[in-house]
Amino acid sequence: MEERYIASIDLGTSKLGLCVARVKGDDVQVVYYKETPSAGIRGSVVANPMKASLPLKKAIQEAEDELMIKILQVVVGMPRSDVRQETATGGIVRSNPDDYITEEEVENLKAMALESYPLDDETSQIMYGAVAQSFSIDDQIQLVESDVVGTLSKELEGNFKVFIGSRRATTAVDKIFNSMGIAIAKKYFLPDVVAKTVLTEEDRQSGVALVDIGAGVTSVAIYQGGIMRSYVAIPFGGKTITGDIRTECSISEDLAEKIKLKFGACMPGKLASLSEKVLQIRLTEPYKEVTVKYISEVIDARSREIINAVLYYIQESGLENNLRGGIVLTGGGASLVNFANLFKELSGYEVRIGFPRHLFSASVGAGVYNPSAAAAIGMVLAAKDDRMPDCVTRPEPVWADAPEAEETAEEEAEETVEEPFFVPDATFQQGEQGTLIDVDEYGPAEQPEAAPEKPEKPKKEKKEKVKKAADPNKPKMRWFKGKIKDIGAKVKNGVLDFYDEMTREEEENENK
Repeated sequence: MEERYIASIDLGTSKLGLCVARVKGDDVQVVYYKETPSAGIRGSVVANPMKASLPLKKAIQEAEDELMIKILQVVVGMPRSDVRQETATGGIVRSNPDDYITEEEVENLKAMALESYPLDDETSQIMYGAVAQSFSIDDQIQLVESDVVGTLSKELEGNFKVFIGSRRATTAVDKIFNSMGIAIAKKYFLPDVVAKTVLTEEDRQSGVALVDIGAGVTSVAIYQGGIMRSYVAIPFGGKTITGDIRTECSISEDLAEKIKLKFGACMPGKLASLSEKVLQIRLTEPYKEVTVKYISEVIDARSREIINAVLYYIQESGLENNLRGGIVLTGGGASLVNFANLFKELSGYEVRIGFPRHLFSASVGAGVYNPSAAAAIGMVLAAKDDRMPDCVTRPEPVWADAPEAEETAEEEAEETVEEPFFVPDATFQQGEQGTLIDVDEYGPAEQPEAAPEKPEKPKKEKKEKVKKAADPNKPKMRWFKGKIKDIGAKVKNGVLDFYDEMTREEEENENK
């Protein structure tokens, strides 16, 4: 089965999440994931494309260098803010009512409902997506998509939730990637792909509210019967909490974010001894001192505001009594200490943090399983299901030319070692402080007889060297001269070291 790579980018208000995964069939292996600070993005909307492109270019370049690939296209998420939902309907009269209703007919009906829905202003608005709510056939109503496929009917009608957003927001995303020469393979409506990453099918069937707490936006997607029934975006999130800390402590936003991540928590009354810890901010004279309890009180106040807004929209949806699966928190803000406990205390629902499910393997760090990675991972999994083509190109290995032969085989055979290795007799017979071989017992070392002189051979005329052309397909190799000399030196040193060790042992025995 052919292997391909999928690259996804989550354009967040405070961070960029870049994920690259290797896909082979249904197997997905994440080979790269990294989060870097973003710029020029407010409320998940690209406000300044030029400023936003700078950290994005750097993040893509780092991924390409580490993986030794070239990213040609990516999948990205649509903005989560400034999105409104409307209800659309569509219907068709089937030409052959005796045939089964197919998935293709359902998709065509969905596309027709999207195309026919009247936008207030087509120059400023665009359809982000549609979710089928129910279908009706000749004698049945309120069927879900999985139940209507395979039935027989003369007519087919569908009810859809359509999500409408800003055209300028998507145009800004196109502008960024066009300037980098990278194509956008597909734009995904993030609430749906995140839900499929952190929620199980049982969660979506029984009823659950998925609350994605980003830096600039908190979104609420409510599922019931396996379908997203309601969606709303609240225009504040984790960055609002950071702004409160910055204002109250009169410090920079960067320092406020670091304090929030290291010491931030909700419910100051449950911090125990940590609440009395004092932070010294040494930026001015005299030093500022702020207690962790006070930081927690600032965070707690804004967190309660966010939670109350979420609960208000859940009640507005009319589905507040259908959330048997409770509330699932995801996104970077979900990791704030005691936030889930505070949500449970204020709402009365069962509340848990949603992590990316193990629908993939990963050869990178544990950060890929954090709630903040859910959007980037979800887009990869959605692109895999959509049979997205390869998003990268891998350079072919280049072999350098082999060096030209410098000597012929005849000359190599005639080459001799200038300094042949041998150990003098005295070295083996008599040392400075002891003997290795007893001369009286074994006698002096025998000297080799002199070899008889051989008659001098007439010198042959050297043939002119013919250099062979280098083979361009042969891998480049290194040639080393004098290998025999090096090996001889190593053996000689080893023998001498052995002799020294034996001498020391003998001397120690004599001293005893």
